[in-house]
Amino acid sequence: MTTTSSGKPLRADALRNRAKVLAAAEDVFAVQGTAASTEEVARRAGVGIGTVFRHFPTKESLLEAVLVALLERLAAQARDLASAADPGEAFFGFFARVVAQAATKQAVTDALAEAGVDARAATGRTGQDLKAAIGALLERAQRAGAVRADIGPSEVTALLAGISYAAGRAGGSDDVLRIAFDGLRPQDEKADQADQAAARR
Repeated sequence: MTTTSSGKPLRADALRNRAKVLAAAEDVFAVQGTAASTEEVARRAGVGIGTVFRHFPTKESLLEAVLVALLERLAAQARDLASAADPGEAFFGFFARVVAQAATKQAVTDALAEAGVDARAATGRTGQDLKAAIGALLERAQRAGAVRADIGPSEVTALLAGISYAAGRAGGSDDVLRIAFDGLRPQDEKADQADQAAARR
C-alpha cells in the first residue's frame, strides 16, 4: 500500500495523481531522456508542480519510482503469462517485451547512478519478484520442450541484462533477439527449423 511520509495511506485522489505522475514521467523520460524537467512531467500529467513534489520530493525519488513501477509492471505481466496455453511463446514473448523496455530502464538506471543511487538497492524486492517470475516462465517453457534444459534462471537473467543494455544504447535489438532465441531453443528444434527452411528453397 502506498503511504504518505507520515505513514498514512494515500487518499484515492492522491493515489490517482501519483499514478498519473508516474505514467507521465515514464513517457517523458522515454522520449526526452532523464534530463527532462519535472515541470514537463507535471504538464504531461495534468497536475501542478506542487503535486509532483508532494509525492516525489526530488527528481531522484521520481526516477526511482519510475524504475520500480516499470519492474512491477513487467513482473505482473510475467505472472499473468504463467498460465498461458503456449509456454514457449509466453517465455520468448516476455523476453522480447523486457528488451523493448530497455531504453527507458537504461536511461533511468544511468541517471540514478549519476546521482549516486544504487538502482539495485532502490528496486529491492521488486527486482527479486521479477527474477522469480522469469524463472517460473523459464521452467514452464523447458517442461514444454521450447527452451533447452541446460539453461538456468541466472543465465537467462544475464542474457536479458546484456541484450537490454545493448538495445538501450545501440538499438537494433531484433537481430540480436533472433540470435539469442536461436541459442535458447533445443538443438533438435533448431535442426527441424533448418530442415524446413531448406525444404522451402
